[in-house]
Amino acid sequence: MSAHERGHEPGETGEHGQAHGSRKTYLIGFGLSVLLTAIPFWLVMTGALPNQVIAPIIMALAMVQIVVHMIFFLHMDAKSEGGWNLMALIFTIVVVVITLAGSLWVMYHMNTNMMPMSAHDMRQMP
Repeated sequence: MSAHERGHEPGETGEHGQAHGSRKTYLIGFGLSVLLTAIPFWLVMTGALPNQVIAPIIMALAMVQIVVHMIFFLHMDAKSEGGWNLMALIFTIVVVVITLAGSLWVMYHMNTNMMPMSAHDMRQMP
């Protein structure tokens, strides 16, 4: 028995509470994903902007693409699974931010606190 025969339209919630996407939502998500990949590719390959400007643009478009994937392909929103998907997403974001910030902090301080080595010192290393 199809979803339509059970009284559900494509894109509505099924009998177990999971949202199912329609062909239209998948195509919209695919189109947005391709666009959000093509723009940074074009920016880098053409050198249209300086590197200091391109890097933040690429990161911003990557974050937008993550949201597109979560909404159009994973069907995650504040209502799905009684809000537990949103809580899992928030926890994941917190862990990733802590990991990245900690890694950048450690790398920065290692770089500034390392003693410079001369070529003579490098030759004496085992």
